[in-house]
Amino acid sequence: MNQLGFPLLSLVLWLPTLGALALLLVPREHIGAQRMLALVFALAALAASLPLYFAFDAGTGFQFADSLAWVPSWGIGYGVSIDGVSLWLVLLTTFLTPITLISTWDSVHKDFRTFQVLMLLLETGMIGVFVAQDLFLFYIFWEFTLIPMALLIGIWGSANRVRAAVKFFLYTFAGSVFMLLGIIALYLLNKQATGKATFDIATLQSNLASGALRLDTNVGRLLFASFFLAFAIKVPLWPFHTWLPLAHTEAPTAGSVILAGVLLKLGGYGLIRFNLQLFPEAARWAAPAIGVLAVIGILYGAMVSFAQTDMKKLVAYSSVSHLGFVVLGIFALNQAGISGAIVQMINHGLSTGALFLIVGYIYERRHTREMAAFGGLWKVMPIYGGLTLAMVMSSVGLPGLNGFVGEYAIMQGAYLSSALGGGFVAFAVIGVIFAATYLLRMFQLTFMGDVTKPENAELRDITPREIAVLGLLLVPIVAIGLYPNLLFAPMQPAVDGIAQAISAALAAR
Repeated sequence: MNQLGFPLLSLVLWLPTLGALALLLVPREHIGAQRMLALVFALAALAASLPLYFAFDAGTGFQFADSLAWVPSWGIGYGVSIDGVSLWLVLLTTFLTPITLISTWDSVHKDFRTFQVLMLLLETGMIGVFVAQDLFLFYIFWEFTLIPMALLIGIWGSANRVRAAVKFFLYTFAGSVFMLLGIIALYLLNKQATGKATFDIATLQSNLASGALRLDTNVGRLLFASFFLAFAIKVPLWPFHTWLPLAHTEAPTAGSVILAGVLLKLGGYGLIRFNLQLFPEAARWAAPAIGVLAVIGILYGAMVSFAQTDMKKLVAYSSVSHLGFVVLGIFALNQAGISGAIVQMINHGLSTGALFLIVGYIYERRHTREMAAFGGLWKVMPIYGGLTLAMVMSSVGLPGLNGFVGEYAIMQGAYLSSALGGGFVAFAVIGVIFAATYLLRMFQLTFMGDVTKPENAELRDITPREIAVLGLLLVPIVAIGLYPNLLFAPMQPAVDGIAQAISAALAAR
């Protein structure tokens, strides 16, 4: 349904692309005009997305639908809409993009216009993944996100940027090929069973649930695996994570923020939307094994983070640990676990995005990220130190801040899950303790004690613009921590529906 009678969702989706096209008309030497134009379009997309939250009816299912027959003979259509799951991920994307663009004003020093164009195109690609209701359209947006991100790493990254960009592209593209094979197979099987050619996700899901499209158990598990590989690489789930630390470390600050903030969430979203909803039997079958991989990722990411001396590498490996929690929550296969996973995806986008900005700010001043090069920073940069401590506490999961809410819901879901259970929670708790250890150690080494390096004594505190950027991220971090129902309420009916559909499908077998 489209309760507004206006293509608002399509407007949100395509405004960044319009901005990218408009930027091409601005001469390369007019950096100021390029900054303002890119920011205006990103803010326009944010402003257009806010009514999605206020007009959203949690009990109605998919809303703000726009559809258009694209290639009717092949069953391909332009169909976009959102439910309680995708609503928050769209808002996260439109919220983080302008913040990230502002962060580029001091950190990008070559071919500024192309950088802004790629950032805006990437925003359209990411929103498209979250709103597409046609499998073919979903795949196009999914693939489209690869190119801008690979170019951002490969052109504006650090010394090993080309290697990082190639590794990022090859890993994610390889996963995408498996997903494409799964999409084609599902399309052909549905056409053979029903006589109708369609890529419409709701129709495929309905046919699978009703038995109109009945999959052999082994075929269902193979199709599950084809989608899972693509999403597991993107999340990234251990042992498919090896592209991530290099990509994060070599990417420019803005690239790291958007990669951690939104791009990794595409995998978690895909696991919920496709692996759980299309193949519930295979999801239940694979859940214990995937839970083991998630727990290994939680512990491995935490231990490797503790061993890092480079702050950016530490934050990068912490993502492997934090997103292991997300996968654990998804494959709890119940309402609490899936809700917690979605909340944790939002939390990770805010907290880890902020930590990458914090590392980027000090790198711009000292051109090093080694913790040993600092110490006592709080004495010379008190505002920077205070905001960093808040973001560290958010990532640690301090009660009253956002991280606690998601981790608690995930562990509750895993404990109550018939597929997982208390043993998984016990190992996950160890990961929470490790996270507090390595993040607080980073803060202690960098900010506490005396200023022992003369070059740090003259450092100026962060600028008003940098304070504003981190302050904007701190607002939802505190709001979610104090009033988590802000997030839970709109998504609850959609998540309940997913959990109930999984239970019904398993009971019917």
